[in-house]
Amino acid sequence: MRDATVTRSGITLTAMAALCTALVAFTHELTDERIADNERAWLEQSLQPVLEGVEFDSDLTASRTTIPAPHGLPGADAAIVYRAFQDTTPVAALFAVTARNGYSGPIRLLIGVRADGRISGVHALSHRETPGLGDRIDRSKSDWIEQFAGRSLADPATTGWRITRDGGDFDQMTGASVTSRAVVGAVSETLLYFESNKQGVFARPADQAEVLAE
Repeated sequence: MRDATVTRSGITLTAMAALCTALVAFTHELTDERIADNERAWLEQSLQPVLEGVEFDSDLTASRTTIPAPHGLPGADAAIVYRAFQDTTPVAALFAVTARNGYSGPIRLLIGVRADGRISGVHALSHRETPGLGDRIDRSKSDWIEQFAGRSLADPATTGWRITRDGGDFDQMTGASVTSRAVVGAVSETLLYFESNKQGVFARPADQAEVLAE
């Protein structure tokens, strides 16, 4: 009798363990799907400001790659890059980078660079800049950040990639020259990196680490 009770208890525990495992797996699957959906929604909302006029047919989520630090891009952490392709032809790279020298702390930026080296757009993802001054890097508060679209390392020349107060070609926000310098500098650094590493940026995942390490 006692053996039968032990056997039934063992079967019950085994069934419960199997059920719990199945529930965990099911929850994990649902969570993964939700995370993927959230990432796609974030991409559509956050990447759109730097994709205006860019024609592509690739999946931006699938094209995501990470460039480990140190890398020469703004910020000390690994940089995230989304690549856009038309068929198999590279058309743009979208860099999520960090300008560390903002007035009130780091400024997280999304910088789109077309395959020919021209800026497709710049978008502030997050920051803590002063309300009414530095926070005008937000598209919702001013059009200041739109002045980068279409520019490249040749337009202006290297010495022009500064704010006007410092003798450059880019307007600074009134009362927020530190913020303005930080953004202009980050965009310039990203363009310089892209110019030197274009092949690696657009390389297939299997080839990328080797190319970027050269």
